[in-house]
Amino acid sequence: MKVLFHYDAGVELRSKLAQLGDNGLEVICCPEGENQPFDTHLVDSEIIWHVLQPITAEVMNRAPKLKLIQKIGVGVNTIDLDTATERGIAVCNMPGTNSQAVAEMTLLLMLSALRKQARIDEVCRSGKWVVDGQSKESFGEICGRTVGFVGFGEIPQRLAPALKALGANVIYTATQAKDVNLPFVNIEELLQTADIVSLHIPLSSATEKIIDAKRIASMKAGAILVNTARGGLVDEDALYQALLNGQISAAGLDVFYDEPVSKDNPLLSLDTVSVAPHIAWLTNETFARSIDIAVQNSLAIKNGDKLLFQVNA
Repeated sequence: MKVLFHYDAGVELRSKLAQLGDNGLEVICCPEGENQPFDTHLVDSEIIWHVLQPITAEVMNRAPKLKLIQKIGVGVNTIDLDTATERGIAVCNMPGTNSQAVAEMTLLLMLSALRKQARIDEVCRSGKWVVDGQSKESFGEICGRTVGFVGFGEIPQRLAPALKALGANVIYTATQAKDVNLPFVNIEELLQTADIVSLHIPLSSATEKIIDAKRIASMKAGAILVNTARGGLVDEDALYQALLNGQISAAGLDVFYDEPVSKDNPLLSLDTVSVAPHIAWLTNETFARSIDIAVQNSLAIKNGDKLLFQVNA
């Protein structure tokens, strides 16, 4: 079976994938982005291993043999599930495979925002050794601060004990209280209380721009916003203004409303914002776990076996 892996895999990963030919899987790696030979391979591909570039109805219509869309990760908001279901195309994700990596990146962005690392990196690289007085008086620690999680799935549940060990207070909001020994509050109370707000919910019509101008204005003065979930959760214009006027002291962003993020996005001009190009999930360990599940499901399609983590009927 032909598998189209929509990712620019490195030499080592390509070598491992080539060995899957022994199992009857021909894996073709195709980088995401324009001017790539994705369309050429769509015609006879039976499986797509999907990362981020949207799989729309129009894409599926150009893939008459398609039987499985395997998301490398959790969020399936970039896949037209209705069309896939109508076409009889299975859609699967892989919950938990990237939780450790995203948890670690979330902590990294929290610390980077507290220590104004984007600003300090620029200062040090410019040949200076002494930071300005304002910066000297803006560095902070996790200890003693309140971290508020919006959503409390596997990633926050991994992070919470580490944060508490560092001396932080942890609160959370979710669709319902969890069986954890932590304060459960509504989102309004969380925003008013937390020194660091970290987003961990899926993007949907109900959650798009859930962190809007009104909610940003209600956040604790000088708070930090961290987003390793989906860029669409945040009103970026409102966030920019809040950072500009000091209502929010810093932000750590791995995701953006439009991706790839434009170099003209005003958030990139602020040295109070630590950024990454949607790579919180990207570690060698995550890929090892992810490829294992992707291969299992691809072989299940080939052999007519039960799929793991199918999200559509």
